[in-house]
Amino acid sequence: MKPTTRLFLSSIAAGCTALLISCASTQTTTQNRENMLVASGFKVITPKTAAQKQKLQNLPAGNVTMMKKGKKTYYVFPDPAHNQAYVGGPKEYQAYQQLRADKKLAREDLQDAEMYQNATMEWSVWEGGEGVWGPMGGPAPL
Repeated sequence: MKPTTRLFLSSIAAGCTALLISCASTQTTTQNRENMLVASGFKVITPKTAAQKQKLQNLPAGNVTMMKKGKKTYYVFPDPAHNQAYVGGPKEYQAYQQLRADKKLAREDLQDAEMYQNATMEWSVWEGGEGVWGPMGGPAPL
């Protein structure tokens, strides 16, 4: 197989893989966020009255919202699909932010490692080396 064909097919495979991962990651991202909220100390609350259910439906989906009730501050992450919300105070919210930062750093480290792995793998597509390109990067003498 020609190197250009191999490179083209590899690009298509990588694109398809990225598309599949992005489709699957939406649900996984929400589940990961909910797990991080619980790990940070947020409590799962189920609305009992019609007014509470309406408030839950009106909260922006996928976001933690700050709310004040009297002198207290609460942070609420709605999960209308399961008719519940994750509720925490400033201490829990700070722990959640720290978890998110730690996870982001870990994800960036993983992406860096994958990038370096891919860089070494793609070099083989060129079938490069001293024997193919000759000295100083020019074509090998025939």
